[in-house]
Amino acid sequence: MVDAFCATWKLVESENFDDYMKALGVGFATRQVGNVTKPTVIISQEGDKVVIRTQSTFKNTEISFKLGEEFDETTADDRNCKSTVTLEEDKLIHVQKWDGKETKFVREIKDGKMVMSTRSIYFINQ
Repeated sequence: MVDAFCATWKLVESENFDDYMKALGVGFATRQVGNVTKPTVIISQEGDKVVIRTQSTFKNTEISFKLGEEFDETTADDRNCKSTVTLEEDKLIHVQKWDGKETKFVREIKDGKMVMSTRSIYFINQ
């Protein structure tokens, strides 16, 4: 259930984020800022929508969506994506598609912490 994710989460550790940003094509200066930023993520449910707010000294973003329905998303690095978030086996699966590329985030709760991993970046034939 989404309720398990509804809380305020603070980033405490990040692994391989620079490599992920490089694969996305994020420039050097933005990567440097991204690597030292420790955002706070606030997840809430407002009616039939889930809202994810990400706040940091670098940039604030907010997405609002219904589970399983595609929505337009502008990412912190200014990519315009078609995104879909689903709940599968107690995991929030967030898929972003843009310019023939696709990436997937998996958020799950482990030992009272929200763990977010990036499964991979896929390039699809157009």
